[in-house]
Amino acid sequence: MLAYIARRIVYVIPIVISVALVCFLLVHITPGDPLVAILPADASQELAAQLRAAYGFDRPLPVQFGLWLWKAVHLDLGNSIATGRPVFTEVMNAVKNTFMLACAASVIGFTLGVFFGLVAGYFRDTWLDKLATSIAVAGVSVPHYWLGMVMVIIFSVTLGWLPAVGAGPGGSADWKWDWAHIQFLVLPAITMSVIPMGIVTRTIRALTGDILSQDFVEALRSKGLKETRVFRHVVKNAAPTAVAVMGLQLGYLLGGSILIETVFSWPGTGFLLNSAIFQRDLPLLQGTILILALFFVFLNLVVDIAQASIDPRIKRA
Repeated sequence: MLAYIARRIVYVIPIVISVALVCFLLVHITPGDPLVAILPADASQELAAQLRAAYGFDRPLPVQFGLWLWKAVHLDLGNSIATGRPVFTEVMNAVKNTFMLACAASVIGFTLGVFFGLVAGYFRDTWLDKLATSIAVAGVSVPHYWLGMVMVIIFSVTLGWLPAVGAGPGGSADWKWDWAHIQFLVLPAITMSVIPMGIVTRTIRALTGDILSQDFVEALRSKGLKETRVFRHVVKNAAPTAVAVMGLQLGYLLGGSILIETVFSWPGTGFLLNSAIFQRDLPLLQGTILILALFFVFLNLVVDIAQASIDPRIKRA
């Protein structure tokens, strides 16, 4: 197992370098001057050249990438063009907020997804299966930003039960795990959980139906095993694939949702990306994309190791 983990870590190194290169190039090939956001309309050529030199935009791209990567290794992602604050601090504050939202959405989405998927798989072609499948299809089909606006209209504007926007009475910096703050998390978490709930439901349903049709399940039942013990074998065989799907969905959630975080004014990475794109803030855009991509790569590594620990056949392969 240790050799498998070491091999997977070695495989991750070139992926991380490739991700960093892609993150760096994507924001440089887009048209426009990133200094437009801070330069006054009547700025002289000398001032523009000084700012371009200060941010390193006057150097060749390979040199810029090398310097940027070296600084990134030392957790220095530069300063935001719009605010002047360190990019790493800005991004990590946003990551903390997105992590809270993603974890809450994961608990809701994965719990409902596993429940609906097992019900649909065990009671295949019945009304329970059709109901669970319909919920799953609706979850992956309804635009989540539209669902978020509808929930704001219903639960915030009409009923007045929950707040519409923000991350707490005092903002995300004053976050506490009490109802005064958690109520700000409810609507965006439910909205963000809909898509992973639908995907997990459909995956678990297909896995459960396939496993129940296999010969070993019939053999277990013919030996007189209780259905609860048969259920354990079904869950154990479905776990590796289910863990992989959940890991990918958690990665997407940690990546944040620009639309959902914008609808609810949640100060996460999606909201930060939205601001960086509109302000053409290259250092902030690069740093946010890089950290999110690294989170996704790291999460895939954790999922691979978890799959191997659950199913030793993966490790042997």
